[in-house]
Amino acid sequence: MKFSVLLVGCGNMGRAMLNGWLTKGLKGASVCVVNRRLDGFDEFRDQGCRFFQASHELPREFRPDAVILAVKPQMIVPVARDYSGFVKGGSSFLSVAAGTKLSVLEGALGEDAAVIRAMPNTPAAIGRGVTVSVPNKNVTPAQREMSEKLLSAIGSTAWVEDEDQMDAVTGVSGSGPAYVFYMIEALTEAGVKNGLPRELANQLARETVAGAGELARVQDTPVRQLRENVTSPHGTTAAGLEKLMNPDHGLEPLMEATVKAAADRSRELAKNA
Repeated sequence: MKFSVLLVGCGNMGRAMLNGWLTKGLKGASVCVVNRRLDGFDEFRDQGCRFFQASHELPREFRPDAVILAVKPQMIVPVARDYSGFVKGGSSFLSVAAGTKLSVLEGALGEDAAVIRAMPNTPAAIGRGVTVSVPNKNVTPAQREMSEKLLSAIGSTAWVEDEDQMDAVTGVSGSGPAYVFYMIEALTEAGVKNGLPRELANQLARETVAGAGELARVQDTPVRQLRENVTSPHGTTAAGLEKLMNPDHGLEPLMEATVKAAADRSRELAKNA
């Protein structure tokens, strides 16, 4: 990767992105980071990254190809305004602030700004996230390609052209890791209640979810077929799935309600932004 980047905000997601970029070959000397706290980043400084506490401290000659806004949604508007001067220099802006619409970002940066709204998720911390993005009309093919490279450093990527779909994206992949973590908790408790020591139940739940997820990821086989391959007629798995696949109160209607609740909340937050 051969471009300059300004990262605004280096919390969990910002740190994951920065680590991914450097791992994928972005030169540290081409990265400036603005973050209120400056301690704890020696590993990145050692690779040439420069850290600052505020926008006015940035070198006057620094002109980033991409500005990454990795701050909390409630901070995004005033923070974005601080960097609107880079619009005239041709910088593109990539926001990972959940629920913040393109129109809000354009209002802070100006109508000429090239803006991409992205929704990553927490497995980005280990390079296994998935990020869905939507560009505004000002984003050029080259800027989109650059953003693709930056985001692919933390996992897989996808794009939508209809911003309204981002609420459902938030409900599925943005919030999805929490659903999976809770499934591990529930599977652990079920094992304990059926006689397993807690430590063993937790190990089995974690490894089973991780292994099944990896199998689904690496194989082209439809997940329905993977499920059926494990399910012998009238066997133990079939008995368990009979409960889980109950059409009235099984996993599918529950998951539908779960994703809808998260997506609805995403829409509410966007309206109040």
